[in-house]
Amino acid sequence: MQDPQTSIARVLLILLGILLVYLGGKKILEPLIMIPMGFGMSAVNASVLFLSASQLGNIFIDPLVTNTDSLMNILQIDFLQPVYTFTFSNGLIACLVFMGIGVITDIGFLLAYPFTSMLIAICAELGSVLTFPIATALGLNYGEAAAVSIIGGADGPMVLYTSLMLAKNLFVPITIVAYLYLSLTYGGYPYLIKLLVPKKYREHAVVTTKTTHVSSKQKLVFTVVINTVLCLLFPVASPLFLSFFLGIAIRESGIQKYIKLIEEVFLYGATFFLGLMLGVLCDASTILNPKILILLVLGMIALLLSGVGGILGGYLVYYINRKNFNPVIGIAGVSCVPTTAKVAQKEISKANRYSFIMQYALGANICGVITTAILTGLYVTIVGGLVK
Repeated sequence: MQDPQTSIARVLLILLGILLVYLGGKKILEPLIMIPMGFGMSAVNASVLFLSASQLGNIFIDPLVTNTDSLMNILQIDFLQPVYTFTFSNGLIACLVFMGIGVITDIGFLLAYPFTSMLIAICAELGSVLTFPIATALGLNYGEAAAVSIIGGADGPMVLYTSLMLAKNLFVPITIVAYLYLSLTYGGYPYLIKLLVPKKYREHAVVTTKTTHVSSKQKLVFTVVINTVLCLLFPVASPLFLSFFLGIAIRESGIQKYIKLIEEVFLYGATFFLGLMLGVLCDASTILNPKILILLVLGMIALLLSGVGGILGGYLVYYINRKNFNPVIGIAGVSCVPTTAKVAQKEISKANRYSFIMQYALGANICGVITTAILTGLYVTIVGGLVK
């Protein structure tokens, strides 16, 4: 028999899975992640069976198996174990998603407004930085604290990669918390904007005094140079850098067959299995970890502080540019591409429907991906060295 606490948790997770499917279908949450995640969550907690006379479990995956002989046996039984072992637990799926994001990303806005984009993106890492000492004060070790802090960057693949490198024992709950919260940024950040940015600032139109065109050749040169430099400086994060910038380079080189392959197969295929695996990993026995509540609190703190930092960065640019800027753009520095950029445009349009700031928001958004990747490299290099 299963203990009552686990049984109750299973029922609650089944109901939560059904709710995620509903919210994803209504597009209140991100359907690409939430629908497969909700199905996986409800199915894995409903399909409990006796694996032996004394052991309950499921035949989906075993995320904690490490013994080679046991793994070879489970690969033949658990139907999602090959996907988990060969793409999820080694970070490959995160790299595939990153490559897909690169293919749909136009870095022209970043190159057109480099100072503005970089300043906002740096400010928007406030949560990724300040959450680390808070997490250590709450009892997490350095690796766990660094992994949960990266949630502040609002980049799911980065959280997955960091937790795999620094906190394997908690990477399942950390990644689940990250993706649950990232889906809430679209609904939560508008309230933060209204709280911190008065209407007179939200309706402020930005006067563009110059038209900056960035050619595909310039973008291609930038991607190969910045990729080489970042891989040289942060080799532990080089798989992420390579995946992201290679995707951008393929986009700018116009290789349509590769673009179609990466966008339609790699990106959507990896996103689908990522959502499904996250749902299946929400087995009650796996996530009934006493640190889950701490992770939930820290994830919320990280995203809140990053949102505040981004808006403060927006105010800073507003005064540097002699008030020819809209502080709301700062929220786009939180690199949930392109969600936070769309949030910024939507909230500004509500205040002034003639104000279009998407070029600045996307520049900050894309730069946020790069700064989060750099911070990931720093955490994995420095904290990883301390942990060892």
